[in-house]
Amino acid sequence: MFKRKPRSYSQIATEMVYPRGGWSRAVQYLVHRIRRLPDQPHRIGRGFAAGTFVSFTPLFGIHLLGGMALAWAIRGNVLAGVLGTLVGNPVTIPFIAVMSVSLGRWMLGIEGSAAPRAILDEFGAAGSQLAHNMLSLFDGRAAEWDRLAHFAQTILWPYFVGGLIPGLIAAVVGHYLTVPLVRAYHKRRAARMARRIAALRARPPAAATPEAGPDDPR
Repeated sequence: MFKRKPRSYSQIATEMVYPRGGWSRAVQYLVHRIRRLPDQPHRIGRGFAAGTFVSFTPLFGIHLLGGMALAWAIRGNVLAGVLGTLVGNPVTIPFIAVMSVSLGRWMLGIEGSAAPRAILDEFGAAGSQLAHNMLSLFDGRAAEWDRLAHFAQTILWPYFVGGLIPGLIAAVVGHYLTVPLVRAYHKRRAARMARRIAALRARPPAAATPEAGPDDPR
């Protein structure tokens, strides 16, 4: 009777693109979670910056682990690294991909279309050939590498190179926005605790109840 109704696959896919409470509420929740992390502000800032930087790489599927690993490597908060990877989401990833691939191709002198549809098609073709090669280990078919090689040269490598600069910029911005945010929250929490302690100390002690003597009728 009181069990939560499971979501359908279409609802899950829809909420990945547009959260149930809207993106404004999702951002507010992210800020709320970052502020309440139990760690020093500069460590939380470093962790969030690490996750943000990883979200500008084409390591789809391991952004979470990458953010945690990089946060740990630079002595940042690991959970903040996880939250930082949320910068790369279904809404922002198309813009990140187009910007990174375009910049990377310009830096490497590689020509080609960096339109979202073209990039998506290249990912699909590479994924299809990768699946074919994995199955070829069991069914005896010959492995093919032409689409994977083309993908690595025209998409993957430019994405890596082109994502470095905007990723670093976004990480620095994320760090310098997170640290004062967490520090302000910690100060407000410390002030609230100080007021509560002062109020408890100012409260008059309860009157002691006298003990009943031997002749006391109680």
